[in-house]
Amino acid sequence: MENSDIPAGAPEMDDEMKDEAVPSRRRMLALGAVGVSAALTIRPAFAQTAVSVMNCEIPVPGATAAGQYIDRAGKLVPAGTKGAFPGSPRPFTGEEVKRAFRGQTLPGATYNQSQAYLQYIRRLQAGQSGFTCFASITTSR
Repeated sequence: MENSDIPAGAPEMDDEMKDEAVPSRRRMLALGAVGVSAALTIRPAFAQTAVSVMNCEIPVPGATAAGQYIDRAGKLVPAGTKGAFPGSPRPFTGEEVKRAFRGQTLPGATYNQSQAYLQYIRRLQAGQSGFTCFASITTSR
């Protein structure tokens, strides 16, 4: 270890204690570089997660329920049920659903349809198509 690596005014110690008690400038710089590297690696990961949440899709209804209608409570009912709505012709993106939860209507849907679709989305459970996207939207606040 060089004398220039030891901070001024450090107490006198034998060589073994010096290595443990007072880190060298070189060691401190290395630790700082690791910290910066970790921060620069984590930030893009958060940004990527946010983008993927906004681009994920929620089909209404899911493929297993294609052809069924959705009533005002968000439950699946047989096609043609009075007061129920046909499913959306396309899945909604996470961004569209997030905006709808804030008061806008879903694209291509009337206000009442949009409310029924949102109720359906709220009722999604693990294993159903779109659940992971919905869970990401609700936890990324």
